[in-house]
Amino acid sequence: MSDDKLIIFDTTLRDGEQSPGASMTRDEKVRIARALERMRVDVIEAGFPIASEGDFEAVQAVASAVSDSTICGLARALDKDIDRAGEALKPAASSRIHTFIATSPIHMKMKLRMEPDQVIEQAVHAVRRARGFTDNVEFSPEDAGRSEIDFLCRVIEAVIDAGATTVNIPDTVGYNLPHQFGELIRILIERVPNSDKAVFSVHCHNDLGLAVGNSLSAVLNGARQVECTINGLGERAGNAALEEVVMTVQTRQDIFPCRTGLDTTQIVPCSRLVSGITGFAVQPNKAIVGVNAFAHESGIHQDGVLKSRETYEIMRAQDVGWSANRIVLGKHSGRNAFRTRMKDLDIEFESEEDLNKAFSRFKALADKKHEIFDEDLQSLVTESGLEAGNDWLKLVALKVCSETGEVPEATVSLWIDGDEQLSSAAGSGPVDASFKAIETLVNSHTELQLYSVNNITSGTDSQGEVTVRLQRDGHIVNGQGADTDIVIASAKAYVNALNKIIRREERAHPQLGDV
Repeated sequence: MSDDKLIIFDTTLRDGEQSPGASMTRDEKVRIARALERMRVDVIEAGFPIASEGDFEAVQAVASAVSDSTICGLARALDKDIDRAGEALKPAASSRIHTFIATSPIHMKMKLRMEPDQVIEQAVHAVRRARGFTDNVEFSPEDAGRSEIDFLCRVIEAVIDAGATTVNIPDTVGYNLPHQFGELIRILIERVPNSDKAVFSVHCHNDLGLAVGNSLSAVLNGARQVECTINGLGERAGNAALEEVVMTVQTRQDIFPCRTGLDTTQIVPCSRLVSGITGFAVQPNKAIVGVNAFAHESGIHQDGVLKSRETYEIMRAQDVGWSANRIVLGKHSGRNAFRTRMKDLDIEFESEEDLNKAFSRFKALADKKHEIFDEDLQSLVTESGLEAGNDWLKLVALKVCSETGEVPEATVSLWIDGDEQLSSAAGSGPVDASFKAIETLVNSHTELQLYSVNNITSGTDSQGEVTVRLQRDGHIVNGQGADTDIVIASAKAYVNALNKIIRREERAHPQLGDV
């Protein structure tokens, strides 16, 4: 690897999935992985295979579906974890095992209950075992940001000698400041005798809002891999946002001595895909991918941009994938045109039956909405994935009455385990009434933690995309629904979340120890 290449390691499918309620199905992970591959992301961390059978199958599926990016699986420094990751990654054209163990005094004492020499021995053993599956092995000293520098140097030197080709320094709890973290990377590269035999990487959390700043400071001090996620998704306050890291390096080539190989025009489409699948909306003023990122309200700004774009824009909107929504299909479009456009969006159907179902959804939407955009088509596929054939609950019909001065009422018809049941309820608003009507039939004992509405495209006939977050007995799930009618979209989202609670699709924390 040349010193001017910055490797982009995306962990949306692994660390990003640890956001409460953001669990993804196997097929959803494959869709996101293919979008990352189109973006030319170097390494895709697909999951933590030992965590569950579902995670194992998802990593295996991504490894089978993606050929141009390296596929990575996470493993603790334990034989069973490493063997499971190696098995899941067998189909990959290019694979990596990422193994880790804690190195900070508090983690070694309180969590691992191991002495420092035991930690080094376990780290070395893990790297050597991983080398039996692939020659591309990454090692992370968990909580490196709070580890003692002398001990870090010892561990890193030992794992490089054992065959680690990438050494990742995580700021696991988002504790560091940019100047401190950059200095740490510089010192480690200088003091570790064999540092030239491995790529130094960083993985920064955003607890203090400094994940991107810490990552970029590390790059300026010699790191040549950044671990990040789309939209900054991740546990607690999230991770370093891929789009911000990549575009900062590209925009400030006067400062950064390296480049990424990414196709940045894929950033916005990928951002929208991740947002739609996870139900985590992107805030309007989010850098790069927020809808206001290239909008100018101030008259002074507008005047300047009209005269010369560079007066108030440091990058082109088109360079990150922003462009006018392209109308691709309408109510008179045929099945072949629909299939072709979906293929252009890298959406392929496993069977003719799946195509027919999606096409029927498209026709139904086209009857309500004259202009169909790419975002609408993406939403159709996402919604298709939300309705599994074995769902315990299905929304059959919904009727809502709401008028000024009257209490709203909703009547809902649900399929419940194969039987159609009807119920009515009143509420403070049409959505509240709809949810209460559903609850009279289901009695789920769940707590509503989040209700969010976003438009998929512009215009009053846009589909509304609703996210509902429910909690019960420590389990947290997100449900999504889309429709041109917001109340119906809300009911769909609520039913989708209830199905996840009932089927226990949510897993325990997908990672048993955090990096």
